[in-house]
Parts: sequence; C-alpha cells; structure tokens
Amino acid sequence: MLQRIQTVYLAIVFILAGILPFVFPLWKTIGGKDFFFMNAMLYQILFGLSTTLALISIITFKKRQQQFVLNRLNMILNLILLGLFVTRSLNLSGGTATVSEKGIGMFLPIFSIVFLVLANKAIKKDEDLVKSVDRLR
Repeated sequence: MLQRIQTVYLAIVFILAGILPFVFPLWKTIGGKDFFFMNAMLYQILFGLSTTLALISIITFKKRQQQFVLNRLNMILNLILLGLFVTRSLNLSGGTATVSEKGIGMFLPIFSIVFLVLANKAIKKDEDLVKSVDRLR
C-alpha cells in the first residue's frame, strides 16, 4: 500500500538525502567557495547509503517490521552524518577555522531524522492496528 502516510515521509527523506545535497552546500570555506558533499568521499557514501535505505524502505511496504528496522538504521546513519558535520564545523586547526559559514546542507540529516521518526510512528500505528484486528478473529 504505497498510499500510506509513512511512504510520504520516506519519500521526503529520499528527497532530503538524495536530491537536496546537490542543491544546497554543506558550508562555505574561508575563501568563500561552497563546499558540497561531492567534495568528500565519506559524505558521498553516507548520503548515498541514506538515500538507498529510504528507497528500500519504500519498496518493502508489505514488511512493516523490516521497514521499521531499515528506518532505525537510516536514523543511526543520519546521526553519524550529523556528528561528522558538527565535528567538522567545531574543529579549529591552528587558530583558523576551515569552515567559515555553515550552509543549510548541514541541517539535512536533522530533517531526515525527524521524518524517519514520523514514519516509524506511522508504521507502529499500522502494526498495532493489524494486531488488534487479528485478535478479534
């Protein structure tokens, strides 16, 4: 059932992790140059995994438990990505910062985590509904 609300939330996560990093820079360097996620291999891998997990989770709509677990893994992956961004922005080497201005791209994992939590709540609600119907039989 692709018309469920968690599919909409997961599609938003797919857009946040797969499309918007190409549009919004993560930060600006001291020279004023935009730093996109494509400039570092680690960020490419993490954003790619997050996008892939969201897509697989959308496809496995019949297996709610597996969808729930995939969303949890995606949350952990986004937390790691967020931790890397925070570490990178707070890292000062030699008195000069390599990050001069934060971009909106650094906040994409936060939005992804919020929508993944909403999707997991909807999946849990569906699972509870199915269990209650099974009890009545």
